[in-house]
Amino acid sequence: MSTIFDLSGKGKNKYYADAKAVKIDDIPQACLRGRLNLPEVNETEVVRHYTGLSHLNFGVDTGMYPLGSCTMKHNPKLNERIAAMPGFAGLHPAADEGLSQGALRVMHELSGYLCAITGMDAFTLQPAAGAHGELTAVMMIKKYFEDTGEKRGTILIPDSAHGTNPASVAICGFEIKSVPSSPDGDVDIDALRGLITPDVAAMMLTSPSTLGLFDRRILEIASLLHKNGSLFYCDGANLNAVMGKARVADMGFDLMHINLHKTFSTPHGGGGPGSGPVGVTERLSKYLPVPTVEKEGNEYRLVSDRPKSIGRVHSFYGNFQVALKAWTYITVLGPDGIRDVSEKAVLNANYLKEKLRTRYNLPIDRTCMHEFVLNDRNVPNGITTNDIAKRLLDYGFHAPTVYFPLIIEGAMMIEPTETESLSSLDGFVDAMFAILDEAETEPELVKSAPCSLKFRRVDAVTAARKPVLKWEP
Repeated sequence: MSTIFDLSGKGKNKYYADAKAVKIDDIPQACLRGRLNLPEVNETEVVRHYTGLSHLNFGVDTGMYPLGSCTMKHNPKLNERIAAMPGFAGLHPAADEGLSQGALRVMHELSGYLCAITGMDAFTLQPAAGAHGELTAVMMIKKYFEDTGEKRGTILIPDSAHGTNPASVAICGFEIKSVPSSPDGDVDIDALRGLITPDVAAMMLTSPSTLGLFDRRILEIASLLHKNGSLFYCDGANLNAVMGKARVADMGFDLMHINLHKTFSTPHGGGGPGSGPVGVTERLSKYLPVPTVEKEGNEYRLVSDRPKSIGRVHSFYGNFQVALKAWTYITVLGPDGIRDVSEKAVLNANYLKEKLRTRYNLPIDRTCMHEFVLNDRNVPNGITTNDIAKRLLDYGFHAPTVYFPLIIEGAMMIEPTETESLSSLDGFVDAMFAILDEAETEPELVKSAPCSLKFRRVDAVTAARKPVLKWEP
């Protein structure tokens, strides 16, 4: 496909800024630039070019997006309209508190909603994504033990955890010790007992796990950690499986992060936007980042006078537009709607699991939560998980998450989300079965997929090791 520069031609663009309206002398010399290398195209060409580019991409408005552990789902367009309202979209983040009461109210109420859903006592909305939330939480863990005068240098992380967990821990200077999983997908409780020492500051647990399972011994895990004086951290990326049904704090967790851009609309991807609020129990609330949004009478204020705070972790107050969409989503759904989201997410996942297990290998045979993991074991003629993922694109479905979690060889982690209809789920099953049939009769077709798209299979290894991050003329 041509680039916008290929379409450029001198004189095509008939629009010129009024030179008289711009007073060059008023612009600082350091801010002036030479002539920009911009393409000259007319309006029709611009519209057709970018519309064409959009058709090359697969999006949640195009088809089913069953990415496990990512919760890519349909998002109500109402949320986007609310976020685009001039009073919100045009509000400068440095505006005086008196002029920002509406935005401050949204943040204060959203924090309250998240407390009600999780059972935590306080939230910060500053972190810009899930990994940033993890980092913020680990910084608070470190501050907590510094404040109590204890020197603890180890954090435990299950082998099925999100990859950002150990990265966040390492950045804060903690040693990482991996906790193995048992054959049925839970934390190996005997191995955990052997790893808990006086040096353990905390354990991070994705709940439900990346295997799509709820750990049945979670209260025992919490008890073991708390008897040791350790903290229990929940990676809440998969909150959409339990919200409205069970509160995270009631499971024994002391702090957690939530992916607003996953669970409460605004699907992530392409680098953003994101938001990863961190919630804590009362004893950790003094360490939350500043400023916090607090209500005094009928007024909302930003409060920075918190001596024990870890400080600011984001410019201004976080990614406000993402928080606004989450506030809209929760407000519209209400408690019954939030509960319904979880129930539908779990129902859809178990429906798919039971259908697909009749012909695909299910490594861990348990009732799942919002997602589940298959693999490519016993798929004939050397067809791999990667081949299946590429062939799905020809059937109009995005691939599930592949080769993760790492503890399952050839993993396909499938999450249908609560918004997919029965016909959509059945269509996905039909496509997965059709690919198995092709693996038997036309294996080379599957190995060469995708076959119907503008671009064929790319070299993913080279793309990861030698990325080209900008276009050069």
